[in-house]
Amino acid sequence: MKLLLRARLLLACIDPLVALVCALLVVGAGVQAALVPARSQLERDLAAARQAARTPLPAPLAAAPAASDENLRRFDAILGEPRQVERQLKEVFALAERHGLSLRQGEYRSSVEPRSGLQTYQVDLPLKGSYGAIWAFALDVLRALPHASLDDVAFRRDSIGQDGVEARLRLTLHLAARRKGAP
Repeated sequence: MKLLLRARLLLACIDPLVALVCALLVVGAGVQAALVPARSQLERDLAAARQAARTPLPAPLAAAPAASDENLRRFDAILGEPRQVERQLKEVFALAERHGLSLRQGEYRSSVEPRSGLQTYQVDLPLKGSYGAIWAFALDVLRALPHASLDDVAFRRDSIGQDGVEARLRLTLHLAARRKGAP
């Protein structure tokens, strides 16, 4: 009982501001004590990173250069089939739907490189949806169609409060040369 009375009298004499400062000092000391192991681990990691940065990298093994015929074969294997452009575009539209994007009618341009006969099929796609969904869609198109390239991306939002963004993606499908006699 005596002890409780003394504690009450002591608390009544202490200014609340002083008590707050003392409490903050105690908490700060506790945080510092808790951070000492983390700080020493950070210093060890930093020393290891510095040592790794000073260590020279091993020279990469030089692969024998591929013959020009092999390079040409690999290049031709990546190109898309001109006869399957419609199926490839359906795949692009299906991916847009899978990502929940609103896709209006796109603009399409076909061209042939005169010297090589290689074809390109350029597609401008106006999209509406979330920023993340548009990027995920673009990456999925590039995975699904390895002969496609993403040439341009433009985003637009009319106001900050607007839910989605409008985007315009320009894709190019790189297609093999048409064989003589093929449609």
